[in-house]
Amino acid sequence: MVNLSGLNAAPTRHHPRVDAGFMVKLFTRGKAVVAKADNLSMQGLRVTGDFASASERLTLAIPLPDDREIITRAIVRRREDQGLALEFDQLDWDDMFALARFLHPRLP
Repeated sequence: MVNLSGLNAAPTRHHPRVDAGFMVKLFTRGKAVVAKADNLSMQGLRVTGDFASASERLTLAIPLPDDREIITRAIVRRREDQGLALEFDQLDWDDMFALARFLHPRLP
C-alpha cells in the first residue's frame, strides 16, 4: 500500500521570516518600482503590490536599516492577494552576513 498523505503537504521552510516594514526598490520591465517589504528571510522577501508576473526575474535593491544596501536578482515564486513572494538568486558573503545581522536579533 502506498502512503499518499504527504503529497499535498506545504513545503517546509528552512529560513524563518521576520517582519521587515521598510521600502525596497525593484527594477522590472525597464522601470523602477518602490514597494514595502512585509517580511524577509535569508532566502527571499515578500513585498506589497502587484507589479510582476509569476516566474519573472527582477533586480532588487534592499537598503537594510543601519547597514548596507543589498543589490541582487530574484525570481517571483508566488503571486498572492496583496503581494509577491520573491526568492533571491545567489547572494555573496557580504550580503549574507548583512542579512544575518538584520535577521538574528529579530528572530523569536
